Order: sequence, then C-alpha cells, then structure tokens
Amino acid sequence: MPRITPERREAKRAEIVAAARRCFSRDGFHQTSMPDIAAEAGVSAGAPYRYFASKEEIILAIAGDAFRLIFAPVERLAAGTSAASVADLVTASLEALSAETVTDAAGNTVPVEELLRCAVQTWSELLRNDTVRARAVEGFESVRRGIADALRRGQAAGTVPPTVPPERGARVVMGLLHGFLLQRVAFDLADTTGFTEDLRTLLEGTGRPDTDPA
Repeated sequence: MPRITPERREAKRAEIVAAARRCFSRDGFHQTSMPDIAAEAGVSAGAPYRYFASKEEIILAIAGDAFRLIFAPVERLAAGTSAASVADLVTASLEALSAETVTDAAGNTVPVEELLRCAVQTWSELLRNDTVRARAVEGFESVRRGIADALRRGQAAGTVPPTVPPERGARVVMGLLHGFLLQRVAFDLADTTGFTEDLRTLLEGTGRPDTDPA
C-alpha cells in the first residue's frame, strides 16, 4: 500500500476535526463518541485513531481554533498600536465573531457558530480536565499579558484612564468578550453591530446621533 502523503494526511485530519466539530456542536462533548465522529466523517471506526490519540486531543484542537477566533484579533490590535482604547480592544474581536465563517489554523473554512458552541462547552471541561485547563490557562495568560501591555501604552497615549491597573483592566476586556460569546451562543445575541455601538457609548460616552430632535 502506498504511503499517504503529508498533504493527504492533513486533509483527512481536517475532515475528522470538522466531523467532530459538527458532532460536538450538535450533541456535546460527552454525548459524542469516537465511533460517532468516525460515522460523521464517513470513515471506519478506527480511522480517527490514526490521526488523534483520543477524543480529548480532538477537543483541544477545536478549542484552540475557537479561542484563536475570539482572541487573535484583539492580540493583533494589542501588538500593533500604541493608542488603543478599551473599546477598541473589545470591539476588535466582535467583527470576527459576527461572521458566518472563519479560516482555521490549517487554512480550512469553518462555520463560526460551530466553533462558538464548542468554545462554550470547553469552559465546563476546565472544571474536570486538567489537561484542557492547563492549555486554557496558558492561552489566557498570554492574551491577558498582551492586553495589559496595550492598556499601559494606551494610558501613556491618553486613550485609557490612568486610574485603571492594566492587569485588572485586561481581565475586564477579556470578561466582556467572554460575556458576548455566552450571550451570542446561549441567548441568541445576533446584533453585533448594535452591541458594538452600545459598548462604545457606555465606555467612551460617545452616544449615537439623535434622530428625533423633538
């Protein structure tokens, strides 16, 4: 039997991840078995184990894609500007979260809704799975440090209030993003544009134009 090429192996791996993501989004992590994933992908029951050691490894791969979707935009802004406001940092991620699809780390097109539903489920895994928690804490701290540095630069530029400790302010920024994610998935918050406008109004006091002068 000819050896599978690296490209073909990566493509098959992506197919299994996509199948798992559909299953997890629809049925949840613990209601989905490896045979379920294989059936969804249209492969033999043992095929997923040629690409992943366990279901946990697939969960970690999908969680990584989900949290890159949420935090990569704010990380890029935090690293690329010296005068970002708190509202700038929060709203940087909202455009990606409101899109229908996103490109994952392997360059594949992924439905945003599936990723976000998996992201919410990942939080419950942090309470029971030390491996998932350790990976999440590592990523959380990396993003938090980047945001804190951006807030320090914003304070120097006058775009961030000087009385807010950057380390605590970074948690506020991340908390707003987590809150939006939960409302988007659990409570059908679909108006990202309105949410963004209201966020800026609350944080910056720049209200919307009055359309009814009377």
